Order: sequence, then C-alpha cells, then structure tokens
Amino acid sequence: MNRPIEDILKHRFGHDALYPLQRLIVDRVTAGRDALVVMPTGAGKSLCFQLPALALPGKGGADSEARGVALVFSPLIALMEDQVAALRKKGIDAAYINSTLDRNQREERMAGLARGDYELIYATPERMDKPAFVDALLKVPGGVKLLAVDEAHCISKWGHDLRPAYQRIGEFRRLLGNPLTIALTATATPRVREDIRAVIGVTEEEMPLFAAPIERPNLSYRSDEVWSDKDRAEHIVERCRETRGTGIVYYALIKHLEHARREITAALEKAGIDRRIQTYHGKLDPKDKKRVYRRFINAKPDDGLLLLATNAFGMGVDKPDIRFIVHAQIPSSVEAYAQETGRAGRDGEPSTCQLLFAQDDIAVQRQFIEWMNPPAHLLAEIGHAIDRRYGDAGHADFDHDELYLDVIGKGRGDGRFEYALITLEKLGVIEPTSAPGRYRPVRPLTDDDLDPEAIEEKKKQDLLRLLDVVHLARAGDIKSYIHDYFKLDPTPIPQ
Repeated sequence: MNRPIEDILKHRFGHDALYPLQRLIVDRVTAGRDALVVMPTGAGKSLCFQLPALALPGKGGADSEARGVALVFSPLIALMEDQVAALRKKGIDAAYINSTLDRNQREERMAGLARGDYELIYATPERMDKPAFVDALLKVPGGVKLLAVDEAHCISKWGHDLRPAYQRIGEFRRLLGNPLTIALTATATPRVREDIRAVIGVTEEEMPLFAAPIERPNLSYRSDEVWSDKDRAEHIVERCRETRGTGIVYYALIKHLEHARREITAALEKAGIDRRIQTYHGKLDPKDKKRVYRRFINAKPDDGLLLLATNAFGMGVDKPDIRFIVHAQIPSSVEAYAQETGRAGRDGEPSTCQLLFAQDDIAVQRQFIEWMNPPAHLLAEIGHAIDRRYGDAGHADFDHDELYLDVIGKGRGDGRFEYALITLEKLGVIEPTSAPGRYRPVRPLTDDDLDPEAIEEKKKQDLLRLLDVVHLARAGDIKSYIHDYFKLDPTPIPQ
C-alpha cells in the first residue's frame, strides 16, 4: 500500500494493517476502479469504502482543495447511525440524512453537504427522490468522488430483501456523473450479483467480484428434526450444557419466543444449568432494545448469556465471541440463515450453528410470506386512507394504531397490515419518524406502484427460497450446501 493509505489507516482508524482481502479491495478502489464485495457481516466491509473515502481526492484532482464527498446508501437506519457515530468518535466528518431527523435538521445537514463539510454522507436510497438532496450533492465542492452501495442485495428482485428505490441507483449514478462505485453485501447468489451490476450499469469486467468465503472453517453446522416444543427446548438446553459462552436462539414469531422463554428457563433450572436469559424482538420499547443490546455486547464468556431473539436482532452486531447460534425455527431463506449464522465465531474460535427443523415451521414461514407480500388492493386501501386523512396536512405525521383502526377496524386483521406499511415505506410513500409507531406521508401512492403480477411473482420467489431452506435442513452436509447455493469462490490472495 502507498504511504497515505497507511497513515490514514493508522492515525484516523487506529488500525496497523488491513486483512489481505481488504487490502486488495482498498487498493483497487483507491486506484479509481469499481468493485463488488461479498463478505460476511463483521468481516470488515465498511472499511473497504470508508478508507478510500478519506484517501481519494475530489474531482478537481490531488492539487484541488475541494475534497469531495463519499455518498453511502444504506437501507438500515440504525446501522447507518451507528457507523456515523463511530466515525465521528474518530474525528471523521461524517453525517447521515434520513427520516429520523426533523425538517430543520435535514435542511441544516443538506446545507453542510453543499458546503463540503462532510467526508462521508450516509442516506437511505429513498433520498434519491428528494430534489433538495440531489441539489446539495451536485453543489458539493469536489463532487461525489465515491458511491458506496451497502446491502447491495436489496437492488435485486431476485434477492431476499428487495428495496424498490435501489433499482434507480444506475440512473442516479449517471446523474452524478458516474462516480467510482463500490457495492457491498454479505450474501448474493450469482443471479443477484449479475442483477446488481446490471442495475448499476457496469459489466463484470468493470466491477469484478471480491469475495470472502461464507462458510468459515471454525463454524460447525448441524440440523436436528424436532417434534414438539418440549423436544425443541431439550435441544437448546443440551446446546447450553455442551457449549459455554454467549449464544443466540432465533425464533420466527414473537409469541413463540415469549412462550419458549418460560419453557427454556424451567428446563435449564431443572438441568442445573445457570444461564442469564434475555429477549429481543421488534416490538420492544426502544429503551429496552438498547438495554438488551448493551448487555449482549458487553457479556463475558462466563456470564452465560442466552439471547432469545427474532431476526430483528443482529444487523450491525459485531460481537466476536458468540459461541453458538440455534435456529429454533427455520428461517425464511438460505441467505438469512447464512447471514445469521455468520455472526458466530468471528474471533476464529470454534462455534456451533444448529438448525432445529419441524414440519410445522414450514406453515409458519408460508404465513409470513403471505404477510410479506400484501395484495395490491390492501396497499391501495391504506394509501388512500393516508391521503384522505393526512394528505392535506402536508408532512404532518400519523399514528400506526389510528391508521390500523381506520383501515382494518377492531378485532380484525393479521400481519399483512404491518408488512403493508413496510412495503409503502420501501416504495417511498411513507417514512418512519423518530417517534416509535409514527410515520409521515412522503408522496401519494400511484397506480404505477401497484403491480399485482409482480407481487405474485415475488411471492413465488419467496416460496422457492423457503423450499431451499427445507433442502438445507435435510442436507447431509450443510456447509457444502451453502457453498453450492451461493457458488461463491473466495478471491485468491497473492502471496
């Protein structure tokens, strides 16, 4: 590496050296060439764009005083806020612009962006539709020198978490003058990788793949069929007996998690096993989420912390010594399974990933898939209700429960309403505020947003991904199945 990179790495990030794959990626990007990065969560993807963001000159070149800005798109508000906080602690000029800010805060940050105050600016992809945001980017002295697309699998309709706004990134990139681009994700099949490049507007030659192995040698995988809740609890107790240290047990449903806590607590006490049990799910109060998160991150191996969680927990969690992860119910996709098990054993020490499989779990996930793909008529009904009740109030926010009563009524409904709001958020029709359970309207829902055939096609793809999970659970060699699923050969590292 050249000297400036080493200086920035040491004096601004506090690291003495990069991992070999990180070094390859950073060298390529700082040389002005695009890259597609597939690395497990916690393997150091962020440094692959943060370091070039500080090393690259603005568009005026090395002799210009205008340093330019690195634009980072991320769909995960909590993760971007954590990354910005960590960067600012290091004295790096970073900021985010998202829906948690009020109008004055957003305007203040966009003015700072236009002045060139920031080295990195994080935003959700829906910001591409905001004229004020676009105008601020086009005014940055030195321009947008680097575009980093985090969670890039959200670009692809073949991925497990499509974010519609991401599909406009290629057009937006051209508007910015086709800046140097790095796309990053923890999981991507060949089809998804191909789609990422197509949407961005580059070829495989222009944006080659840099990949770390998804299946790590220190992780052992196993799958066990269970026939009852008692059987499931006994497997978890046995895992706690065999494996000391911190563990996570994932559940698909909150109600199953809450029931399991009582059953597992009783079973552990009966077996004489001392474990501190915590729970985490999306409906916890934000203060409780932070409390559980801090206890988990700070837990020592001898504390014996056991976290029972839904998939709401884990994104951005960087704890190196998680000794086991149990999926008490099958996840919705192989991508989700690989991402969640990838949180184990980041310190390189042996760790266990156990999948408990019951026939009933398939029905649970099928129900989820129905909810996650709300029909066009329900989206239209909610969209019209928002426009009718709140459309004349400008950007006044509204309450989830009030809207639910208006559209669904008392004592009716299921999870489709929650996922319909998530879908409307992904479409950029609404956005959450900083207050839990409150949203603000962004734009009216249009007929172009509603494509019943596309909804049915996505539901079909989700069901096929669930079938892949069933095959995974029944595979004799889970590690080989994961490798074959992603067809991801690690990037050779020069010796």
